[in-house]
Amino acid sequence: MREADFSVVVPATTANLGPGFDSIGLALALYMKVDVTAADEWTVQYDGDEYGELASGDDNLIVTTIQHVAKRKGQVASPLQLRVQSDIPLGKGLGSSASAIAAGIEIADHYLSLDLSANDKVRIGSELEGHADNVSAALLGGVTVSYFVEEEMDIIHLPEPKIGAVLLVPPAALQTEKSRGLLPEQLSHKEATAGSAASCVMAAAMARNDWDTAGRMMEKDIFHEPYRKSLLPDFEQIRSACRENGAYGTTISGAGPSIFVAVKQGDEKKLAESLEEKFPYYTPLAIQPSTTGAVVKKVLV
Repeated sequence: MREADFSVVVPATTANLGPGFDSIGLALALYMKVDVTAADEWTVQYDGDEYGELASGDDNLIVTTIQHVAKRKGQVASPLQLRVQSDIPLGKGLGSSASAIAAGIEIADHYLSLDLSANDKVRIGSELEGHADNVSAALLGGVTVSYFVEEEMDIIHLPEPKIGAVLLVPPAALQTEKSRGLLPEQLSHKEATAGSAASCVMAAAMARNDWDTAGRMMEKDIFHEPYRKSLLPDFEQIRSACRENGAYGTTISGAGPSIFVAVKQGDEKKLAESLEEKFPYYTPLAIQPSTTGAVVKKVLV
């Protein structure tokens, strides 16, 4: 077991990217940092008010993840004090729960000297999250394309997506469970075939950094966007405005309620300013993908 004084940094994520439902994720340059020190009992302290209502003891998601990983490997993690600073909006479709799980996995791996492989980390995180898209991107960075069904898992990692991004973040959070409750139990074979084709072409285009094509496919989703977009004010108007400004594509970020816009590198700030003026309900964030996933950042001094 290593000394407890270290930090872990994890990026935010956006998932689905339209038709890549529960399978495609993208890490974003918004970060959660967790400072880790030894303690007599499990405590979690969040800086800032947004995360203030989250559990602060051994029922916290980061802590339960650490304990789960330790138990899985036949070990017991001694109590730690965790201080969390996060730029990731809570409950806004930007992978805040996946970032907590990824942080817990990295803390357990480092603290207990487990030497987990990247594949081990993604599998554990996917099992805890229930799907692989957010947590794989949080752990690995860049774009991840995942197949995770029961005992089978395969991940394709695209480490350096050459795009910029704008996030439109609304003031109110949205529970993922509520958003998932809007989805139909079944789609017709014809609909599923069209959605699968859009997802396949989008993934292949991303692998080639052909974001013109990826952006067009991003807007052809039939798996979740038609059922969720009514929860996002001005969604279609925002998409039209983004097209007029040369964006690659616009879609719901994860389960919502934020909106993700893929743009040419360097165009983020200009588009964000334009959207802020036209759609003041949202707070626009001009950001870039994160090519770095979850890491042990530094030893504290």
